[in-house]
Amino acid sequence: MHTIIMPKMGDAMEEGTLVRWLKQEGDTVNEGEPIAEIATDKATVEIEAPASGVLRGISVPEGAVVPVNTPLAYILQEGESLPAQTDGTATAATAAPTPTAPIPKPVAAPALDGGERILASPLARKIAAEHGIDLALIKGTGPKGRIVERDVLAYLEAQKAAAPAVAPAPEAAPAPTVEVPPAIVAPPAAAAERVESLNRLRQITAQRTTEAHQTIPHFYLTMEIDMENALALRQQLNQLDESLRISVNDLIVKACAVALEKHPVINARYQNGQLVHPDGTHIGIAVAVEQGLLVAVVKHCEGKSLRRIAQEAQTLIQKARDGKLLPDEMTGNTFTISNLGMFGIEQFTAIINPPASAILAVGATKRVPVVLDDGSIVARQRMKVTLSCDHRVIDGAVGAQFLQTLKQILENPLLML
Repeated sequence: MHTIIMPKMGDAMEEGTLVRWLKQEGDTVNEGEPIAEIATDKATVEIEAPASGVLRGISVPEGAVVPVNTPLAYILQEGESLPAQTDGTATAATAAPTPTAPIPKPVAAPALDGGERILASPLARKIAAEHGIDLALIKGTGPKGRIVERDVLAYLEAQKAAAPAVAPAPEAAPAPTVEVPPAIVAPPAAAAERVESLNRLRQITAQRTTEAHQTIPHFYLTMEIDMENALALRQQLNQLDESLRISVNDLIVKACAVALEKHPVINARYQNGQLVHPDGTHIGIAVAVEQGLLVAVVKHCEGKSLRRIAQEAQTLIQKARDGKLLPDEMTGNTFTISNLGMFGIEQFTAIINPPASAILAVGATKRVPVVLDDGSIVARQRMKVTLSCDHRVIDGAVGAQFLQTLKQILENPLLML
């Protein structure tokens, strides 16, 4: 007999949502076959069968939020039976609990008339409790109609908009008319403040960026890079093969991978008073998603072609936006790139994303006037990059040499092919 539990997908995960069962009670399953989908705060992933057998004892319904390590179901071999506490009572996921086989209830939910239960996220319940809201009055927009944070906040806004105006005070005797100078007329009352709870991803981002900024001694180096040749190469490659569009960010990732091979200390990390050199070059790419910010990691960039890096990066970025990044695809970065050029930002500094010791902030590529060595002025495509460095690992001269190499590669892009 094998127990299927809610797995712990990362150090910060304390609970997960059973999104849906891909197999049903009594189905025969094969080892490695997906049997259910679960959702964490960052991604939706599949649970695979740990062994072949018959799926029995499903005890957590779709949409339920349960702590990690909670038993979800069992896979039985021929002749095996369910544990004593579930023997003979395991039913479909939607079945109601019985006294002999209680369904785990890590997340309490209020009951409606008829015994029907309300599905709601922990954060939605918390906000509702703080404002004295009956969840039965709210329509959920999450999986299986689950009430999530945005539903409660929308209900609150609707209630505020529908609130009746305060009744006027009884009419008093008219007072003598006094002309008030305009300069002392009271200003209109300011709008009331609105408090919004942070989602789990934003909470994690707030915690980690604060820790990184407070515990890592940052310093910053900025350099301007001529992008004429790199953009020309990108255009040629995209014309030759339209099945994969190479982006400017793909060129930067590849150029950084080549530069990191020449300056391996930039790829190292500080740990317990020592420098740790990783098993490869794993470049994280900051991705803006609806809930906040994620870092998708392209593993082992060393030796990979520009096309291969572009394929993997674009796949990971799309998975991040769809909320389907796996934990392994978000961890282990040895270097990070944050690109705000597409928003027209010319230059900025970024906070280092541990365990990496450096992050490259990439600005917009702009056509600007440039004075050449012969004194002539021409229009060229230029881009500013700023390297944030951990001074425990990287000295100023070392960081500057890395940027010089990166500049050389991007200005002579055949070096990355």
